[in-house]
Amino acid sequence: MDYISISNLSKTFEGSDCTVPALQDINLSLSKGEFVCLLGPSGCGKSTLLNAIAGFIQPSRGEIVVNGQPVREPGPDRGVVFQEYAIFPWMTVARNIAFGLEIKGASTAEIRERVDVLLETLGLSEFRDRFPKDLSGGMRQRVAIARLLAIDSPIMLMDEPFGALDALTRRTLQDELLRIWRESGKTILFVTHSIEESLYLSTRIVVMTYRPGTIKRNQIVTMLHPRDPAGAEFNELKRELGHLVMEEQERHTHDEMKPV
Repeated sequence: MDYISISNLSKTFEGSDCTVPALQDINLSLSKGEFVCLLGPSGCGKSTLLNAIAGFIQPSRGEIVVNGQPVREPGPDRGVVFQEYAIFPWMTVARNIAFGLEIKGASTAEIRERVDVLLETLGLSEFRDRFPKDLSGGMRQRVAIARLLAIDSPIMLMDEPFGALDALTRRTLQDELLRIWRESGKTILFVTHSIEESLYLSTRIVVMTYRPGTIKRNQIVTMLHPRDPAGAEFNELKRELGHLVMEEQERHTHDEMKPV
C-alpha cells in the first residue's frame, strides 16, 4: 500500500473578483522512505499541494490518504518546515526544540535527553541558550529542522526550506538533511524551484506545470549519493529537466503579458 496517496486532487481558490485554479487532477503516490522533490516555476501549485498534504487546506476535489487514513486536518505524523524560519522569537534554541515534546506531554528527562541529542546532531550545542535574533539564517533553519525532528514525525514536508540561504550554507544543510534522511528512514516531500537542488537531494522529481498545476514528469533519479553536480549524468538530467521547467516558465511569462 502506498504510504501517501493523492487521487484526482484539484484545488481552486475563490476570490471576490476572480477564481484561481491552483491544482488540477493530481495523481501521485509516495512509498515509505522516499525523498521526493516537487519542482516547477512559481505559480505551479507546489506549495498548495504540500499544504494540502499537511492538512492546512482542503482540496476542492479528490482525496489524500496517508498511511491508510484520509487527511482532514494537520497531524503529528506530518511535520512541516517552511522557508520563513517558523520558530518562536521569544524562546531560546533549546526551548524551541523542546516545544513540541512539551505539547505531547513528554517527561522532563525525556525532553532534556532528546533536545541534547538534536542540539549535538545539528551543530547547535553552543547556541542552546541563544534567541533566534542572535542566529544566522542557516542556524535558524537548523533550529526549525531540529524542532521537527524532536516530535519524530515520520513524514517531513519541506517548503523551500533553504531558498533564502547563501550557497555554502544551503549545501551544508542539504548534506545534513541527506544524512538525517538516510539514518532515520523518514519520508520527505521537498518543494523547490532549483533543478540542481532537486537532483542533488531526491530519489524522485515531480515536475509540475504552470497553473493549474498538473504533473508534467515523474522522474526517478537513480544516481547514488553523494552526487557530483559537475558529473556528466547529473548535468545531462539537469539540462533535460531545465527544458521542461523553462517551457512552463515561458507559459507563465506569456500569461503575465496578456492584456487584462
